[in-house]
Amino acid sequence: MEFDLAKLNNKDRYKLLTSTIIPRPIALISTVDEDGVLNAAPYSFFNAFSEDPPVCVIGIQRRPDLRPKDTARLIRDGGEFVVNMVDMSIAEGMNITAIDFDPEIDEFDLAGFTPVASTKIKPPRIGEAPVAFECRRTVTLQLSAERDLVVAEMLHMHVRDGLIDPETLYLDREKYDVVGRLYADLYAPLRDVFSLQRWEPDAWLAAHRKDQDDR
Repeated sequence: MEFDLAKLNNKDRYKLLTSTIIPRPIALISTVDEDGVLNAAPYSFFNAFSEDPPVCVIGIQRRPDLRPKDTARLIRDGGEFVVNMVDMSIAEGMNITAIDFDPEIDEFDLAGFTPVASTKIKPPRIGEAPVAFECRRTVTLQLSAERDLVVAEMLHMHVRDGLIDPETLYLDREKYDVVGRLYADLYAPLRDVFSLQRWEPDAWLAAHRKDQDDR
């Protein structure tokens, strides 16, 4: 089975992409407007793309009438936002922030989130989030009438106490009950994991030859 993506409509492309590229990390983005009203909304077209500089990219779809969503507008106007990672403890609150409320509605309040002052930017982070990244927009790319890509530098990182060893910087995965986005109304926790050794070329070739000889 094959699909020529250029020949599909946006709805069908979205269905295919979001049902096969899974799980996707969720950026629960917090922003603030000029009147101090807090905004929060989740986006799963998101990931980190560089560590030098530390950069993330978020894909934000426009409204059906092609007006920018509140998050995109506030990032454009203020240039700053926080990416809050989502774990099981705030999954229900995250789902509330996905509701298309009017701009004057404070999603922090409705979701039961605690705003905590950021270190380097104006928008607050979500106090209940296990990890939060303070970000400053580098550029917004309008890919089409319906889709914007926000490229941003990650300036500062907040981590719940006990998640990362301060000496080794190793994550305690058992304490990081992060949630990934699937498709439709489906989400998935990160529970079952497995390890695959990353080989050096000479070691892999030697092991491969030995395996062939043993046969």
